[in-house]
Amino acid sequence: MNISKQTIDLGDRIAIAKRIDAYMHDNSDAMIETLACYVNHDTPSRDKTLLDALSRKIEPRFTAAGGRGERIANAQGGDHLLIRFGPESTDTDSKPILIIGHFDTVWPAGTALRRPFRIDRGRGFGPGSYDMKASVVVIEFAVAAIRDLGLDLARRVTLLLGSDEEIGSPESRPHIERLARRSEFALVVEPPTADGSLKTARKGVGRFRIEALGKAAHAGVEPEKGANAIVELAHQIVNIPSFQDLSRGTTLNVGLIEGGSGVNVVAAHASAEIDARVSNAAEAERIERAFASLKALLPGTKVVVSGGFNRPPMERTAAIAELFDRARSIAKSLDLDLTEASTGGGSDANFTAPLIATLDGLGVPGAGAHAEDEHVILEEIPRRAALFALLLLYL
Repeated sequence: MNISKQTIDLGDRIAIAKRIDAYMHDNSDAMIETLACYVNHDTPSRDKTLLDALSRKIEPRFTAAGGRGERIANAQGGDHLLIRFGPESTDTDSKPILIIGHFDTVWPAGTALRRPFRIDRGRGFGPGSYDMKASVVVIEFAVAAIRDLGLDLARRVTLLLGSDEEIGSPESRPHIERLARRSEFALVVEPPTADGSLKTARKGVGRFRIEALGKAAHAGVEPEKGANAIVELAHQIVNIPSFQDLSRGTTLNVGLIEGGSGVNVVAAHASAEIDARVSNAAEAERIERAFASLKALLPGTKVVVSGGFNRPPMERTAAIAELFDRARSIAKSLDLDLTEASTGGGSDANFTAPLIATLDGLGVPGAGAHAEDEHVILEEIPRRAALFALLLLYL
């Protein structure tokens, strides 16, 4: 059966939703087996060998579902996977849907051997299960269902699976932004919030480093000849909270400090690293100006500031709100009532949202991201895969 989206009414949509839902539940065991395979293969962000080995397992599964695969070389880590679905050219000028995901994790090599995939009370545990290897399974079975059931995609689809999201997407970001500019909207398959909500806003993420430079001297013999960088840094640190504006969602955290060379030496060097989170671009600019304005306060010292915002905020624009409303309407075909939320964490959605309407959190509900109890709710995998297939059919 080949169904054009122009001919589908609500009754057809519900009927197709039931077929897709049945397909996903018929394949639920295969989904769990696939998830176990991915989880039991470690993929730390900087390990090219392990990352490329998993991507070579993933790519043929997507090409078997009708995709056309391409590897984007990455000398700094694993190659990124770019897979396209739908006709290579169309009679219309419609832009494709962009799907963004990643297959790297925060876990070092050897973690899966020590803590392999396991099932306990309906939950699937293991490194990277929630963030976000279950999401790769969702995408895979969504496109497979569309192909196997003889359905038509609403638009062409471009899928980018990155290998470096957990370290800030330094190599994949240019590709993400390039593809976003050529796409109609983006679907990002990071996990949803704890209650299963999609993410329609994310804070921007900044990293700043303050270095205080002083002059070393013997602390007991001639301390007056020194200039203490640690004391200078302390003056700077106590001023950092004044940059915050909690009413606007702007927070700063001094997370790391170091300095000095010995307890009997006037410190010649000290540094601090600060995490910054903002809800909008104006606040990001204000915080960057505030850090740039820092000056040394003690004689003989110098302050050097570096860093900035590496992820712009994902602001809930009218276009994002409209996209969520459309997704929520589609989800009702599965008797699923979608809700939305904002989060302080960053993802690749921060890169696409300033360019095109973006929905995030389309992965599988669970908990424990980056923690030893990381897990997904197994019965939600077919449900979220069915939802994702419907979004590809009707958005």
